[in-house]
Amino acid sequence: MAGSKVAVLRTTPATVVSDYSRLMHLADYGNFLPRDKETALKVNVSWHHYYPACSTTPWQLDGVISTLLEDGYSKEKLWAAHNRTVVVDARRGEVANKQKQVIVGKYGLGNIHLYDAGEEWIHFEPKAKLLVLDGIYPEGIRIPKRLVGSNIIHLPTMKTHVFTQMTGAMKNAFGGLLFEKRHWTHGVIHETLVDLLAIQKEIHPGLFAVMDGTFAGDGPGPRCMIPRIKNFILAGGDMVALDAVAAKMMGFDPLSIPFIRLAHERGLGCGDVREIEIAGEDISEVNFHFAAHEDTLASRGQKLIYWGALKPLEHLLLRTSIAPWSYLASRLYHDVYWYNFVGRRRVRAAMQSDWGKLFATY
Repeated sequence: MAGSKVAVLRTTPATVVSDYSRLMHLADYGNFLPRDKETALKVNVSWHHYYPACSTTPWQLDGVISTLLEDGYSKEKLWAAHNRTVVVDARRGEVANKQKQVIVGKYGLGNIHLYDAGEEWIHFEPKAKLLVLDGIYPEGIRIPKRLVGSNIIHLPTMKTHVFTQMTGAMKNAFGGLLFEKRHWTHGVIHETLVDLLAIQKEIHPGLFAVMDGTFAGDGPGPRCMIPRIKNFILAGGDMVALDAVAAKMMGFDPLSIPFIRLAHERGLGCGDVREIEIAGEDISEVNFHFAAHEDTLASRGQKLIYWGALKPLEHLLLRTSIAPWSYLASRLYHDVYWYNFVGRRRVRAAMQSDWGKLFATY
């Protein structure tokens, strides 16, 4: 897509909030978000524990919200949007990750959990020709009514992912737009992300994303990663371009990642970094050398079901009454074993850094 622009800045714990303002202006964010519309801040909670690089950071929210308010966006029209999954408790996560403390405690914004009673989900028939979603849900596609007609700002972090190699602006819509049966799409996850971007372009008058790479996640994301301090923040109004630039910085070929390539080919954004205007830092020599295909015991099992020898059993294992076995297995592995025996040690080390000390101040 000609004219795609991504802003990239280096930052520090002392300047990060003001740097987010500079970043958003560098990316011309006001051109993407009509002021007369409500604006949803799509928060990412990838785990209900605090784990560096895993979920939207408090300084990311602080910088974005303060910039919007300083630039005259109405506080009454700003609200945070949260989703939940069968394995992650968003209400625990928004507190553990210091998100609610910023959204509600510091700024007094609306804080909406899209699965709460009273939140209406409606059937939606996209005008765009979809790749897979219309064939996955026999009852049709349902999306939150509240999101229709609202601007949206995605707030991902820079990290790897066991299913999609990396995750960013496009993947951030996965929770917000799809209901709890979203795991039905894991076998065709790349195509699903492309379909979701097509739907977003129909329902949102404005679309923008701000990515935090202060801590970046390397290895088997989105949870069992090695946090790396990278001191970068990124923003842009083209979700494909933002993910492509982030992928390039992590050391990946963006167009080799199927969801980026497919979205690029369908004209939903620009996935070719050579065609993207990068404002701010010169990232031509940036390469984090992140690991692309590391797995955990849990992800190896999931891949056997979605793409391997257990594929014929996918419907039985994940779409029938016995499906809760998989939720329990995930909780036992990630929350009981991995976090306690591996994750806590990494969190303690991260908290000794200047970014960890900043996190503690929230």
